[in-house]
Amino acid sequence: MDIEDLRTFVEVADTGGVSPAARRLGISKSMVSRRLARIESELGVQLLARTTRGAGLTEAGVTFREFAAKTCSEIDIARETILPDGDLRGRLRVAVPLTSGPMYFAPVLAEMASHHPQLQIHAEYSDRFVDLVADGFDCAIRVGNLRDSSLIARRVGEIYGKLVASPNYVRRHGSPETPEDIAAHQALIGAEAWRFTEDDRIITVQPQGRFSSDNGAALASAAAAGLGLAWLPDCVTHEYLVSGALVPVMPRFPLPVGDVYVVRPSSPHPARKVRILSEFLIASFEKGRHPQDAGSGFHENAVLHA
Repeated sequence: MDIEDLRTFVEVADTGGVSPAARRLGISKSMVSRRLARIESELGVQLLARTTRGAGLTEAGVTFREFAAKTCSEIDIARETILPDGDLRGRLRVAVPLTSGPMYFAPVLAEMASHHPQLQIHAEYSDRFVDLVADGFDCAIRVGNLRDSSLIARRVGEIYGKLVASPNYVRRHGSPETPEDIAAHQALIGAEAWRFTEDDRIITVQPQGRFSSDNGAALASAAAAGLGLAWLPDCVTHEYLVSGALVPVMPRFPLPVGDVYVVRPSSPHPARKVRILSEFLIASFEKGRHPQDAGSGFHENAVLHA
């Protein structure tokens, strides 16, 4: 069974149709259809139920997709292992935080693509917490506390953040002086718990409020509208702080430094493309390409991403 046919089937399964898969692969729709037909003919079963809206997996298709994706991944790893110093090939599918991704991580992915022209990079920007294995990702960039201990994580950098509010909110309601004072304020909730530091101690607060979102940009907008206090990454609040739409609150209790990780499924043979991505990110943080180096930090535990 041809490996490109398997890759094509996985793309159709993941994108939900022949047309989007053809666009991702850079081939014609007729070529995609021929490859699918060859696989179904070889197996003697129908893998896809085609509709006017696209293509959905049959029960057999759901089962076969897992094996096909694993096979494609292992072939890529084998190629990289045999030629460890060669240019990266194949596809890198990575989950990236939506709130911080376009500003912080998209330039790194673009640089990696420039250095490895034969590598296809498919980045999915989302604030939802994806299942790497079930959703077919090679890796994810995650910020803050890691939830899944079954994943292999590599720390690639650190970021900062702060508690903010609009000047109008502070005029009307005052500013909390200690973490305990937050209970008397409206909180814009993006995380179940807010953490602050005092000397070597971490203080945890359970915020309460009527506005919540899993997206940092939405919380910053709500804070600028005067709805309450927001605990946010500096990449989200930087422009608001520069314009004066938001001001720092309770600076005597800074947020803990947040770690940035590249996480991948457990495997005895990690893909070299994931290792190279990690190295690009480490180099980016070491070179100080981020807004915190101009006086604006970044911390994203407030909205745990991807």
